[in-house]
Amino acid sequence: MVESTEARLDALDIDVDEMVDFLVGLLNTPSPTGDAARGVSYVQEALADLPFATRITPKGLLTGTWPGQRDDAPRAVTAHVDTLGAMVSHIKENGRLGLTQLGGWIWGSVEGEGVTIFASNGQRLRGSILPTMASIHAHTREEGAARRTAENMEVRIDALTHSAEETRDLGISVGDVVAVDPRVELAQSGFIRSRHLDDKTSVAAIYGALRAIDRAGLTPAQTTTVHISNYEEVGHGGATGFPADLAELLAVDMAVVAPGQTSDEQSVTICAKDSAGPYHMGLRRRLEALAQETGLRWQTDVYPFYGSDGEAQWRAGGDVAVALIGPGVDASHHYERTHRDALENTAKLIVAYLLSE
Repeated sequence: MVESTEARLDALDIDVDEMVDFLVGLLNTPSPTGDAARGVSYVQEALADLPFATRITPKGLLTGTWPGQRDDAPRAVTAHVDTLGAMVSHIKENGRLGLTQLGGWIWGSVEGEGVTIFASNGQRLRGSILPTMASIHAHTREEGAARRTAENMEVRIDALTHSAEETRDLGISVGDVVAVDPRVELAQSGFIRSRHLDDKTSVAAIYGALRAIDRAGLTPAQTTTVHISNYEEVGHGGATGFPADLAELLAVDMAVVAPGQTSDEQSVTICAKDSAGPYHMGLRRRLEALAQETGLRWQTDVYPFYGSDGEAQWRAGGDVAVALIGPGVDASHHYERTHRDALENTAKLIVAYLLSE
């Protein structure tokens, strides 16, 4: 009697607590796009005892290849460790900082948030992102209600500075990176609330899937490249770092939970299409069949304003079948939330795919 996919997965030890612990550590490791080395190193250390070696490429991404039972149609699985952030664009005469965005987010989403400034001299300084007219006791309500833009938002540094010269004396320069606090919270109900769940949740799901396969003494059905990118938020993370003979690429990135979407915070979603167009139909249908056979909580969805590292590989000329899956994340590019169930369902689908013929 042939063992069902669901029974095979149930026999594997997919440790959700382990994935959540890994995720919390990664969320608390600042890795804004363009300065993601800390996050890449965190993942490399966590994967160090798996049965394949990893390396950091000149671009700064992490890659490693796990030999499979076959290698006639090599696969890859990718997620990105870089997050939204900001960079100092200018130092104001009052000593505060003007910012330019790293990645696509709205200014109102970070109002009042704590930040870490990675100064040019190696120091880390703390501060807050505020409107230039934050005090209601000094400005009219009409002024305070002004639309949030780069021109009327700034960083207030937690240091004694009241001039551009004093701020420069702190070691801060134009081009220094500013990381926004994640504010990670775990609820007894299973919810995980934090910034930067996009896409550290998916990295955690890949981590959990690889660990489960290794604990079971198994190997992937096909030789598999693990790829953790560091420039997805600016569109070219997945453009490089894959073997030339790659046949299939599974991109793992957050699923959009919002009104009008089918995705939810407990499911793994298989994306049919996003703003760049449809994903590979054959691979998508295989993943849907695996999700059904495995008894997962899953959805298929379409994302109207979205791109992925899989598309970056296509734009770079990759002749490879690309599919996109990921855990449901509410309020993407804001103060995000997901659930342990989405993490588990995503990890299980990754395992089912990597072990499938």
